[in-house]
Amino acid sequence: MSYHLFDVYGVELEYMIVDQTTRKIRPIADQIFKEATGSYIADYENGNVAWSNELVSHVVEIKTNGPASTMNGLGTDFHQNVLKINSILEKHNAVLMPGGAHPTVDPLTETQIWPHEHNEVYALYNRVFNCKGHGWSNLQSTHINLPFTGDEEFKRLHAAIRILLPFIPALSASTPFFDGKFSGFKNMRLEYYRKNQAKIPIIAGLVIPERVFSKADYYQTIFNPINLAIKPYDSEGILDHHFLNSRGAIARFDRGAIEIRIIDIQECPKMDIAILNLIVAVLKHLCALPEKEQKVMQRQSEQLLSSHFLKVIKEGEDALIDYPELNEILGLPIGELLAKEIWESLLNQHQEAMDENCVNLVGSILTHGTLASRMVKFCGTHPTLPQIDLLNQRLITSLANNEMFTA
Repeated sequence: MSYHLFDVYGVELEYMIVDQTTRKIRPIADQIFKEATGSYIADYENGNVAWSNELVSHVVEIKTNGPASTMNGLGTDFHQNVLKINSILEKHNAVLMPGGAHPTVDPLTETQIWPHEHNEVYALYNRVFNCKGHGWSNLQSTHINLPFTGDEEFKRLHAAIRILLPFIPALSASTPFFDGKFSGFKNMRLEYYRKNQAKIPIIAGLVIPERVFSKADYYQTIFNPINLAIKPYDSEGILDHHFLNSRGAIARFDRGAIEIRIIDIQECPKMDIAILNLIVAVLKHLCALPEKEQKVMQRQSEQLLSSHFLKVIKEGEDALIDYPELNEILGLPIGELLAKEIWESLLNQHQEAMDENCVNLVGSILTHGTLASRMVKFCGTHPTLPQIDLLNQRLITSLANNEMFTA
């Protein structure tokens, strides 16, 4: 079935499994599915929410079970599933932990690739890219899938998403710590992400997608080069181009949607849904702009957008943005703006199109900083391992209670 712009939503949240005592990762996602279904399968449907495995065995994904007509209530639905999974993990002295990356894990020694259903895909990825690294095995994100039907809707949606992508980490960054240290980035996960497939650069490109606005152009510019580049490594044709494409937003023509992939997961579902509410409100506005503004959006190069993206993943909401055409497109004040000020303006413009609770939660992020900033405030830039462990415990509590983390 095909859907038109913003008819439905697909949301995916990824969580890591850690030991309750040590907060070290536990590669026991298969035990969750074993208890829920009786076998080591990769998916479980629990009403309007489903669970699935990921590349590595210490991560589980909770997602809408098919397209959802609204995001209202999803924060509660997801949280109820977090609690159900935690009740299973309790028997193994384990628990779900939020955040876009584990602050102290050593992925080279602790990673275990998912060994069951669909393992042939993950095993091939591991052979080609060596997935035991931070950019592969130590990352948890929030994805949102937005529908389109036909080239005209794809063009508008893709152009709008491209414009907004570089600035999303100024709302959602949650990965300042890796290897027990402050990385110097608010969103170090994306710094790893953009480099982890350097062996075949066309797979991720510049993370910001190219200026392609039809299905035919997308295949010619993105999918066909990906298929050509992977062929020497995948003689059996196991890897599909939809699966391989690792840009920050990917076109899923197989299901008529664009999936945004650069959002770090937050401390609890209600914070994820709040951020998604604002992103969707802004994208709706951009998609409805007249043709003149559409052409302005379409001509923005991936190189220019990427330069702002790189600044934002490092500095988060404190990145200073000088981008006159962005101000024009988004209706922002003229002149240089902090990324935080961009989102403050957008929230003010579009709050009437949002759920009131989500408006308040995003307002709290803009007041108190991204989760990354709050994590750094809690631990400092030279944290001790006990400080990081206390942070992990606080994040686990935030997830269990579905509440905002405060430093």
